Formats: sequence, structure tokens, C-alpha cells
Amino acid sequence: MSVVSAQVLPGDAPAMPQAARGAAELGPRARLWPSLAAVYRAQLSRARVARIPLLFVATFQSVGITVMMRGVVDSGGEAQSVVAGSSVLVVAYVALNLLSQYFGQLRASGGLDHYATLPVPPAAVVLGAAGAYASFTVPGTLVTAVFGCVLFGLPLSNLWILMAVIPLAGAALSGLGAACGLLAPRPELATLLGQLGMSAALLLGVLPADRMPQIVRLARDLLPSTYGVEAYARTFGAHPDWAVVLADLGVCAGVGVVSLAVATWAYRRAAVR
Repeated sequence: MSVVSAQVLPGDAPAMPQAARGAAELGPRARLWPSLAAVYRAQLSRARVARIPLLFVATFQSVGITVMMRGVVDSGGEAQSVVAGSSVLVVAYVALNLLSQYFGQLRASGGLDHYATLPVPPAAVVLGAAGAYASFTVPGTLVTAVFGCVLFGLPLSNLWILMAVIPLAGAALSGLGAACGLLAPRPELATLLGQLGMSAALLLGVLPADRMPQIVRLARDLLPSTYGVEAYARTFGAHPDWAVVLADLGVCAGVGVVSLAVATWAYRRAAVR
């Protein structure tokens, strides 16, 4: 003869705690800045070995262009444009060329599915990758700037302005590079768009604006890196107009916000497909 508890008889529901009957509460959403820092560190460690040779190529290319232009222009306003444009070209090479290739390959290989499963905001993925790639441009930009100033006899006193030019111009160009990689239907097309963008930064940023036709100057004004080049070039004068320098940097910052927002939208669009 067995004894059965009344709590397990048919028709009687087992007793449940009141708290368990309610809906389970979800954990707090991941915050932007901690997620951004985590993605940045991960991207920095991943790209440290793979991208250093390419960064050396970018620096060597910019230094070579500076040497080549030494035989074309003399000291003065044209030399200031050449040195500033060659320095920012390192940022353009990494932000436009390498970042568009990275996101294009990430989309083609299904790597976006990995990021989509992580509890991080889409903006953190885009900003973290862009920040990591932009960090690699600092040594090459400084080396190119110092070499160009010594080569053309320009002052080194305002070299500190690059600490503002690099992140602001890098943000504007990184957003464009990421958007190209995420919106391109094939990785080969993303690579092509990155190469075209870098070529535009080379031709429109390094060559003195006074020697360009008017229609080319208009195209130059549409390139975000132009304002970083102008901001740096203006500091070579004896009495720089800092209000105009800040205005140029403000344009870079505004374009950077818009381009990174577009890249974030492109990431959301590519991740759900």
C-alpha cells in the first residue's frame, strides 16, 4: 500500500512560487561605451599583426610621394599642401582602403553573423573597428609629417594639431570606408570602391589646389579629408587663423558623425540579411 501526496494528485497543480509565475526579467542591455571598448580591444589585437605590413606600405607610399613632389614644387604654400596632403593620405589609405576591404570580406564570409549574436549595439561594432584601424595610422602620419617638414624646411612647432586631424579625418573616412564595404554586394566591389576613394584622396589632397581646374576644386571640396589637409596646412603659417582651422576640423567632425551613422545603418541592413 503506497501513500501519494495530495499535491501530485490529478487535477491539482503543483505549488509554484509567486515570483516564478511572472515573466522572467531580461538582463540589462549592453551599454555603448563598454561594448565599444571591448570591440576596439578585440579589433586592435586581431589587426596588430595582419595590418602592420600594410601600414608600412602606406607610410612608405606617402613618404615617396613627398620626395617625388619635392622636385615639382618649391617651399611655400604649395609645399604646405604637399606635406599636409601626404600626411593625411596615410589615414585615407587605412580608413578607406583597408576598412572597406575588411567589412566587404566580413559580409561575404558570414562574419557579420558572429557580431549579430553578440550583445553589443551595432554602433559599437562599427566604431570599434573604425577606431582600431584609425589607431594604426598615428605612427605613419607622424613619420610622414616630420619627414615632409624637414624635407621642405617647414616648422615643426604646430605638429600637435595632428592629434585632432587624425581622429576627426579618420572618423569621416572610416565611416565612408565601412559603408562601402557593407553596402557593396561583392567583396571585389568593396575593394574597388576603397581603391577609388584612396586615389581621390591622393590626387585631390596632395596636389596643390591652385593648379587644379575649377571643376576639380569643386570635387575636392566634397572630399572629407580635404578639410583635414587644409586644417593642418594652415598651421604652417607664422600667424595661423585658428578660427578657420577649427572650422575645417568642425567639418571633419560633422561628416564623421554622418558617415559613421550611415555605416551603422549599413551594418544593421547587412546583418539581418
